[in-house]
Amino acid sequence: MLPTHAVGIDLGTTYSCIAYLNDHGEPVTIPNRDGELCTPSVVMFDGNHVIVGTEALRNSVRMPDRVVMHAKRYMGDFNHRWMVGGKSYSPIDISTLILQQLLADAKDRIGNVERAVITVPAQFSDVHRQATAEAGRRAGLKHVDIINEPVAAALCFVLGTEGIWFTELATGQTIMVVDLGGGTFDLSLVRYEKNSVRVVASGGDLYLGGLDWNNRLEKAIAKQFLQEFGTDILSDREGKQALMLEVEQAKRSLSVRPKAALTCQHGGHRKTYQVELEQFERLTKSLVDQMETLTKGLLAENKMGWAKVDVVLTTGGASRMPMVRRMLKNLSGRTLNTSLSPDQSIAHGATYYAGMLLANNAFAKSILNPQAEARLKQFKQQSVAARALGILVRDDTTGGRVPHYLLAANTQLPAEAKQTVGTVVPNQRRAHLYVVESGTAADAHYVELGTCVVDPLPDGLPEGSEIEVTIRYDEQARVHVSAREMKTGQVAHTEIVRPENLMVSAISEESRDADIAVKGRPGHKPILSPATIAQPISQAPAPDDEAFDEPIPLCDDCGEALDNRGKCPKCQPASGPARRPVPEPRPKARGVPVPASAPPTVKKPGPPRPVPALPADDEIIEMTAPPLPRLKPPSSPSPTGKPKVKAPPLANPPPRAQAEKAGEDEFWKLPQPKKKS
Repeated sequence: MLPTHAVGIDLGTTYSCIAYLNDHGEPVTIPNRDGELCTPSVVMFDGNHVIVGTEALRNSVRMPDRVVMHAKRYMGDFNHRWMVGGKSYSPIDISTLILQQLLADAKDRIGNVERAVITVPAQFSDVHRQATAEAGRRAGLKHVDIINEPVAAALCFVLGTEGIWFTELATGQTIMVVDLGGGTFDLSLVRYEKNSVRVVASGGDLYLGGLDWNNRLEKAIAKQFLQEFGTDILSDREGKQALMLEVEQAKRSLSVRPKAALTCQHGGHRKTYQVELEQFERLTKSLVDQMETLTKGLLAENKMGWAKVDVVLTTGGASRMPMVRRMLKNLSGRTLNTSLSPDQSIAHGATYYAGMLLANNAFAKSILNPQAEARLKQFKQQSVAARALGILVRDDTTGGRVPHYLLAANTQLPAEAKQTVGTVVPNQRRAHLYVVESGTAADAHYVELGTCVVDPLPDGLPEGSEIEVTIRYDEQARVHVSAREMKTGQVAHTEIVRPENLMVSAISEESRDADIAVKGRPGHKPILSPATIAQPISQAPAPDDEAFDEPIPLCDDCGEALDNRGKCPKCQPASGPARRPVPEPRPKARGVPVPASAPPTVKKPGPPRPVPALPADDEIIEMTAPPLPRLKPPSSPSPTGKPKVKAPPLANPPPRAQAEKAGEDEFWKLPQPKKKS
């Protein structure tokens, strides 16, 4: 047995898979305890026991209020909760349980696993990536690496499927990787050279996947059933869950034959419907059109035509659907490459990446085939940042905060950019920087990653002292920030204070204290058979305008934190009710909401939970104006580029004490160009 294992995990919305590299440097999928190569990403809470996989899925009809599905679609949303058995679970908690089951299955085959590569959609923000890594650490991994799913698919293609593991490509190729999974759509242009895979550009939609095709058919069948029998099957949780399973099976059947049957039963009525492929295609045409628009847009943005694309590579379970493959074939004018396993290729590509990361330690030395060992050491991969990265600055005309992007989307990783800013009061000791990423679409709102605290600044700095702030994406698109005082060269300590850092410990305490073990019922081995996908049953309707992360509301006048009633304890007698910040909208998750008559299963907090108050000189001023349009990111980030905005002048200068405090809270004063003498 190898002393160290290269392990890759595809943590999917509907299915998850784990694999490792064997002694010959070949990826091998690890089956679960009943021999299934892929495990449904479904968790069932049966008393004090947790069951993960197909057995949980099968019981979703009988116990819909105790089963949680599709947690990946809510990863990074720290307000989304499932209430099961009086306990609250976050997407990280559910993902942790799934990963624990995968690692337990792997332990039976290859021993204990302490490090692994987990795949994520290319469109995942830093918040999503950090949440995924946190789930891996809670599951027992000591080290977690992240790789984008399209990159993993490309690695699997060039290193495995085509037999290039022991050969070399004579000329470079450009590959378009189309990854349509259960919950997400990823699209990447990948350049394959002799010993490297480099992502040229990435696109897609975080909320477009096979589940959306299911939802269209489910709604159509439920509408027909209501017209015929006068009863709404979607109003009954068990009936709805049973319909979801039937719809999934029908969708799979329609991928291999022109018609399929599904059965509905509710309110004493039962009927079997025959669905034809043509009907299914009409219902879902807008979804296919959306994929086509995104695909054309990615090529147009990068000024590429189909003549420059050598291979169109499909992966992801939902890519099997005939209408998807036909659209891609007609659009590209070429035969699609479907050689990859839609279910296992992402995990296999992650294992190759894990082997590349371990190429210089005992793992590589233990691979029996010296040719594979040498190739593993030489091969490199490079991805891109799917989102632009920058900071919030003050708009001179409105006084509100707008994003100023220092790194444009599709920048090659790793990448960094520098911005020079200035202090706003003499002897400023601390400053804050609001770090943001762009949304997944041109019209999407930016995502606030957190506040970078620069502390401490050198003593005795005069007003306007220049500080150079460096924002960096690492190889895995994780965000890092550093700062340096220009005159003395002193490097200040920086830390990104993320919204979840203040919330996760409080909202996850119940589920962690439960000390749940991933196991089956006593004396019962979970039954695992060919899995099916089901729609989340523990899901509440997602409002159109719901905050992705709810900030701590502060008083507009003095900057103190508001109490649970939204009032300022200091200014309330004089200033009246304080205003709460306007929440930022987040992308709306597609799906059929739980009917109003169903008992609530998700806890959506109104006012935020009480969190430990920050020190008085370390408060963060949150935006109280409505979100403003995002600035167009610079075409080529420049270390010396400065946004055309500045801090607006104060109408009435505040007292000295308040000015010093405001100076520590604000960090948006940009140094003015020095006049030539």
